[in-house]
This record gives sequence, C-alpha cells and structure tokens, in this order.
Amino acid sequence: MSYIAHIREKDGKIQTVHEHLNEVKEGCEQLGGKIGARHLAGLAGWLHDLGKNTTAFRNYIQLAVAAANDKDARTPKRGSVDHSTAGGRLIYRRYHKKSSKQAEKMAAEWIANCIISHHQGLRDFIDPGKTSPFLKRVAEQKDAEIEQGYEQASAVFFGQHTEAELDTYFAKAAAELEQLIAVMREYKLPRITCSLLIKYIFSCLIDADRTNSRQFEEEEAAEPAADYGPFFKRGFEALMKKLGEMDEAEDADHPINRLRREMSLQCEAFALRPSGIYTLSIPTGGGKTLASLRYALKHAIETGKQRIIYIVPYTTIIEQNAQEIRDILQEHDMILEHHSNVIEEPDPPEDASEAEAYDIRRKKIKLARDTWDRPIIFTTMVQFLNTFYAKGTRNVRRLHQLSDAVIIFDEVQSVPIKCISLFNAALNFLHAFGRSSLLLCTATQPALDGVKHRLQLKDDAEMIENLDEVGRSFKRVEAVDRTTPSGWKADELADFVLDRMDEIDSTLVILNTKSAVRKLFAELEKRQRSGDCDARLFHLSTNMCAAHRKDVLEELVKALASKRKERIICVSTQLIEAGVNISFECVVRSLAGLDSIAQAAGRCNRHGKDVIRSVYIMKSADEVLTHLKEISIGAEQTQRILDDMREYPQMYGGELLSKAAMQAYFKYYYKLIENKMQYPVEKLGETIFELLEQNRNYAAGYKGKHGKLPELISFSALATAEQYFEVISQVARTVLVPYNKEAKELILDLNGELKAGELGVLLRKLQPYVVNIYEHEFKKLDKNGDIQYLLHGEVLALRETAFSEQFGVETDGEGEWSSAIM
Repeated sequence: MSYIAHIREKDGKIQTVHEHLNEVKEGCEQLGGKIGARHLAGLAGWLHDLGKNTTAFRNYIQLAVAAANDKDARTPKRGSVDHSTAGGRLIYRRYHKKSSKQAEKMAAEWIANCIISHHQGLRDFIDPGKTSPFLKRVAEQKDAEIEQGYEQASAVFFGQHTEAELDTYFAKAAAELEQLIAVMREYKLPRITCSLLIKYIFSCLIDADRTNSRQFEEEEAAEPAADYGPFFKRGFEALMKKLGEMDEAEDADHPINRLRREMSLQCEAFALRPSGIYTLSIPTGGGKTLASLRYALKHAIETGKQRIIYIVPYTTIIEQNAQEIRDILQEHDMILEHHSNVIEEPDPPEDASEAEAYDIRRKKIKLARDTWDRPIIFTTMVQFLNTFYAKGTRNVRRLHQLSDAVIIFDEVQSVPIKCISLFNAALNFLHAFGRSSLLLCTATQPALDGVKHRLQLKDDAEMIENLDEVGRSFKRVEAVDRTTPSGWKADELADFVLDRMDEIDSTLVILNTKSAVRKLFAELEKRQRSGDCDARLFHLSTNMCAAHRKDVLEELVKALASKRKERIICVSTQLIEAGVNISFECVVRSLAGLDSIAQAAGRCNRHGKDVIRSVYIMKSADEVLTHLKEISIGAEQTQRILDDMREYPQMYGGELLSKAAMQAYFKYYYKLIENKMQYPVEKLGETIFELLEQNRNYAAGYKGKHGKLPELISFSALATAEQYFEVISQVARTVLVPYNKEAKELILDLNGELKAGELGVLLRKLQPYVVNIYEHEFKKLDKNGDIQYLLHGEVLALRETAFSEQFGVETDGEGEWSSAIM
C-alpha cells in the first residue's frame, strides 16, 4: 500500500509520502549545505511528514478531498490526525535516549524540534511553566492514537529504507553538528548561536517543504538554484556607466564631489577583501547609496555571492533607494521590495491574452516576497529581525536566504535599543556560518563592538581611509552650543529663528515632540499674521500619514530649489533626519542623542555650496520627554559631551561631530542602557536573549518542580521568545486618516461588500494613509466621537472633523468639516 502526502486539486493525482519525503530531503540538503548543515537539514526533511505513513492519515486526506468536491460529504476536522510527531519521536527515541554522546543528543534535539514544529513554530525545550513542551511531544506515550500512528509510520519507513541507511545518515548529521560547535568556539560565540542554528535548519525545512508542495500542486519541476552572476556583472557595468556620467557633470570638480568619487573608489577596492563584517562611515550626503552598491556588486562578482540585501530603517527610504537603483540597473524584475507599503494591484488586464501572463507574474512576485528569491532585495530592519526572531513559520522561511549574501544595513544606528544584542547575535551568526558579508552604513557608527554581547568587528573593518581627515574635508557645518539649563519656550525659539532669517533664506527646526513642533509652528504663524515673519512655513510630524508627509516634502524640496528664492522655515519632528535628500542654510536642533544631531546636521549645507553654515543646538522648554526615555538619556549624554567641550574646547579634536566625540557619546549612552539591550520582557522578568541563550531561570524552576533537570542538552525557550518578540512595540493605535480623495474612497470601500482576497489588497493600499497615535490621544479622540469603527472594530478610521490638511490628526477636534455637508 502506498501512503498519500498530497492530492492535487485539479486532477486528483497523488504525491506519495515516499516521494514527498525524498524530494524535501533533497531540497533541505541543498539549503542546509550552505552553512555546513547538509545532513542536519536533510534529516529534518526526510522525516518531517513521516506521520503521513498511516492508515488514519490516508483516510483523513481522502475524506478531506471528497468533502471539498461534495458539499454533502462530512468534512474531517483540519489537523485532526497528527502527522508531525512521528518523525520527531523516531529521531528522539533512536538517537537521543540510546546515545551517551553529547553531539548525537544535541543533533537529535535540534532535528526533532524542527520536525514536530513545522506547522506552527519551534517548541520550547523548557517553558515558563517549568515543563518541557518538546519532551511532551517526543517522549510521552500517553496518547495511544499518536503512539499507534508512530509505530505504523516507522514500520512503513523501515520497509522502504534500511536501519543502517538511516543510522549512517544520522552519523553524518551528528558530525556536522560537532563541526558547527567547533566554529562557535573558534569565533567565541555565545550559546544563543545554537538557537539560531536550529532556526536555520527550521528555515531550510519550511522552505523546502512549502516549495515541494507548491511545485506538486502546480505541476512544476524543481529548479536548480539561479545563477545571478551574469546579472551582477551587467549591473556593475551599468553602475560604472552612471558614475562616468556623473564625473562629466558641470559640478564634478567641486571638492565634495571629488571626495565622493574617492570614497566610491575605495569601496570598489575593498570589495576584493574576504567576506566579513565591515563599516562604511561616509559622512551624511557623501553618496553612500551608490558607493555601497559599487562594493556590493563587485564583491558579489568576486566571491560568488547569491544576492544583495539592503536593510533600511524606514519604508520611505526603501522606496527612494530602490527606485534610484532600478533607474541605474534597468532590470526591474531583478529588484524586489518587501515592506508594508508594497501594493499588489488586484485587477488583471482586460485583454484575455495578457491576463494569464499577469496572473503568473503576480504569483511569482508574491512567492518571491515569501522566499526572497531575487538577486537584489530591499527590506526593513523590522523584516530582517523578524526573520530571525518572530513567531510562526512565514518569517523564518526566508532565513536561509541571508546566507552567502552581501547585506547592507543603512542607518544602522536606528537598531532599536532592546534589539541590539539580538541584532549582534544575528550578524555574528551570518558572518561565522552564513559566509555573508555585512556592511554597516552610517555617518554615525554606533559602538556595537563595545557592548556586552558585542558585534565581532575587526580593527581594520572601516572601508574609508583616514576618516578624521575625510570628516574635516567634508565639513560643511559648524555645531554651535546654545543650550541653557531651563531651555527656550516657543516664543524665545521663534525670536531666535527669525533673527537668523535676517541673514539667510531657509531654516529647519527639529524638535523631539509633536506638541513642541505644533507650539513653535503656531507661534511662527502668529508672527506671520503680525507681519514679523515673511517666510513660508512648513510643518512635518508623525501626526501626518506617509502620503501627507511625502506631499509636503515634495512641495518643500520644490520651494527650496525655486529660482524665485522663496524664504522658508520648516518645523519638524526627527522624521526628517534620515534618508531625506534636502538642504537648508541653517538647522536648529533640540537637544537629543549626538547621532540624531549629526543626522540633523546632514540637512544643512548638504552639498557644500556655501562655505560653512551653522547648526544650533538648543533645549526646548516645551518638550516633555517622560515617555521618551531613550531620547531623554541620549540628550543627557550629548549634554555631557557639550559640557566636556565647554571646559576643554580642544577635546574630541575640537569638533562636536567628530568620530572621537561620537565614540565617547555611544560609550556613555550604552553604559546607561546596557540592561535594556537584551530585550527585557517585563511580564516574564526575563530577557529574550537569555531565553534563547541558556534559559537558566526556567531550567532551575524545572529542577525545583521535578527534582532534576530534564534529560536534554538544549534548554532554550524558543516559542516563548518568539511569542514576546516584536521589533516595534505596539504601544500606539493604528488609525486610518481621510487625507485625500483616494483615502476617503478606500475607507468607504472597507464598509462595503468585499470579495475573497480584496481585504488584504485594500489594507495594503491604505498603508500610506495610516497614523499611529498614543493611547491617551486615542481616548481623547474616541471620547469626542472622532473615531469610526470598521470591520467589527478591527480597523479604526479618523473622522474628518479631527483631520487637518496642515497638521494631520487633530486630537482637539480642530479638523475641517467639509464632509459634514456631504
């Protein structure tokens, strides 16, 4: 009798369990082999659906198919027949219980956990309840039905394969594990690396299993791994052509452009070095996007890397950078964006001959987003960290694609503080095992190699030679300390800004809170009405949705470039600091972290068209930073640097924005927040890093409850760590705003009749019209009746009475009433 893994929907063709297991094993071997885990991953693939070798599962899948074709037939409960336990149980009983060798026990634990978890997510070895969900699945015999299924499934398997065949294969897997542990010791990596290795094996299994199932259903043959080498060569040629054109431009000999050219050349030369973790500390406005692409393409060609991945903090920067690179390389299908703002158009072409090609292309793009199977990927820091640490199976499926890659982290200083140790562990893993090259790009390099769980940077990791000299040559601004103990109120700050505007035509003021921005803007508006301010005013804050901010920024850039020489004052929160190519004659920055001040300085005299311009640092008396602890601590440490320089003006080379000052700042800053870097989970009184590292507290609790430790080598609480992990804590409510005609129509559509699949497309289209508001703001709006509850309260939308075309969300209900008469 043959047993059934899948039945194809369109023609009823059967894929046997034997076929599926062997094919998934081959897929896992290929993916696992990239880090030296060919047999560890292969064994997970070979036994993952062993439990389908049973009469019970055969009856279940046949009934399910019959019910799908006959509405009167009884539908079996989904998942009612356990098929994932058997493979894990076979590995555990055969190679864990009977072995005295630590490597064999660990290999059995890792593989078995991947097998039993492949439909839901990895299990805890020891959980908060001081039990072992892992052992409960693989060791307990209380469920007679599962035990009976295990016995039958094992017998069928050994009817097809000899015991010696499986034993020999497992021995190779255990030998691989020993080698992986040896690499850990060589690189002096912490035990959390074991958890990441398990996740990598799990990634191989999930992708190989899902891919094989899809290929069977869609009658596709397995494809060999794509060779993107020729594309990288074409891309490098296209980039060099673009750089050649830039060298012929009118301003090519400007000192700033000569420096950009020199740094770009250094990046290409650096590409000949071996894979490693490197830094690219090009000053703000130094052309790091194209310089890093030059390195990445050249390095991929030289070392045979499979893909180039850009990790960017904000979706606005992704869209901007991805478009810039698309315009140069001119092969759009080779570049994939994966972030929340990506919209898939729902409607195929009306021409029937084009519709099929459209459907195929759309399916391929969706698949590429699930698997990251493209040579150039643009994604966010959130997606990157989710790939390692988020719950379930969808994110981790992509993890193996991060191996054998060039990964560029843009504005790396934006890694959330709580995620720093986890981020460092992921990068050290990719370097030691994934053979990836990792490039940390920012003008303000955080001292990630100086924290407790450090990033393993070498002394010669910086791509740019003589950074201090480059900084001096690139100097376009002078930082001026205007801080006072009590700070400036909005009227005092307005006086200062208008005094500066007597000498210049454009000023950017960046404050730390939305309310402080609003107060200053209102004060400047008052001066406009009284005739004391003749400048055009712009407002930017996170009370405005992405589409709103984008439109304002476009208008602002146009005004700054206008030949009519408009006089402009822009008041903004820190959202303008990263990835916005814009330049003002003067910048005023409220006291914050020194890295933020350096980013703000990058918006002043950006292209060096003037000799030296001023960036003023002041303290706002209108800011309340009680709930913005990281900004508050950063501001305190910057004040410490400023105080040092007041007492010793030549300290840090006499430059507030020097490399030495930045290193001192991060040293002070990280010292104060070091207990927050391991991702503390207040509810558990534990950190995610420790849950994935040694999990000592839960292990001690288990021993106290049971009188002994579990008979395991691995103690990590994988599922619990994933349950509590989120890159950006959801302390705010997400609200849709009626910014423009499209937004209003889409919000109306949410209340209409939606066909299957339309909701997801609709919500993606609404992404540019989302604002996150704090709970106290939400309660105020809700009390005023300014919140609409859509889709049974699952989606929240702002009424137009609380929306302003100038400020976005109006928590005081001072919006516009245009819709009230519609």
